[in-house]
Amino acid sequence: MSFLISPAYAESAAGAAPMDGMFNLLFLAGFGLIFYFFMWRPQSKRAKEHRELVGGLTKGDEVLTAGGILGKVVKLNDDYVVLEVSEGNELTFQKNHVSAALPKGTLKSI
Repeated sequence: MSFLISPAYAESAAGAAPMDGMFNLLFLAGFGLIFYFFMWRPQSKRAKEHRELVGGLTKGDEVLTAGGILGKVVKLNDDYVVLEVSEGNELTFQKNHVSAALPKGTLKSI
């Protein structure tokens, strides 16, 4: 059947312009900069602030957990924190689950 259809050969491609390689390199570098400034840098900044928050916890601080529970720090261990959520009710959390420190007196005003 190939004798009825003549084969079509592609014409040889012209040589790539030397600027194409430079454009690709600049595009890749620009993408890397965008990734750094919009994703990696803000995330590392937030992680650093959270490490400082968790490292600076002391007994008597009022905190908010990641689950939305407000409490006052009663005990601290290396990995865990015990929060008093109401009179006589204490809950144990991992320190990493503390998301924010609240100003003193916040629990009394709620």
